[in-house]
Amino acid sequence: MRRPFGFTLALLSFGLAVPSREPMLAQTTGAPAVQRPAGVSPALKPPVTPRRAFLYSLFVPGAGQAALDRHAWGGAFFLAEGLSLALVYRSAEDLRLARQFRADSMPARYRVDAAGLPVLGDNGLPVVVSMSVSRYSAARIRARRTHYEDWLAVVIFNHLIAGADAYVAAQLWDLPARVALRAAPDGNAAVVATLNFR
Repeated sequence: MRRPFGFTLALLSFGLAVPSREPMLAQTTGAPAVQRPAGVSPALKPPVTPRRAFLYSLFVPGAGQAALDRHAWGGAFFLAEGLSLALVYRSAEDLRLARQFRADSMPARYRVDAAGLPVLGDNGLPVVVSMSVSRYSAARIRARRTHYEDWLAVVIFNHLIAGADAYVAAQLWDLPARVALRAAPDGNAAVVATLNFR
């Protein structure tokens, strides 16, 4: 039986409006609500498992970071993916044109008479004296193929590094870190990083 969209939306709104479970348990059992120490995250488990975060970013760079609330890094990986795909398309088009016009040539000089008028052949077209060779040589085609393969490698690398970053971020989800700027004993400014292991 299919439920109307309004009914599903109402259920979703009700689910979002329900308070957390701990205050409800405290109200029903009379026990005090759980008090967490300062600096301890309410949820020690990441929103997604490390394996799932890796697979998300492996297929769509930035998706695993977005699931872990790391939107800046997710946007960076997604932007790198878009730019790399655009350059893959551009280099593939350049390679296609080089292969298409590899055997192409153009007339460089026509035969003319004493008056400077072109001499026509039996087919009614000007007679060609010399042809210019196509600028798309074998070396240029190899160079454009290399550009295309390089940008493909960048796309693959972006997928792998985004997946690895999402995997590590999910593994270190319960490892809080603080970075602060403090004065060193000699009076100069120093950057201090504090890690709390649970």
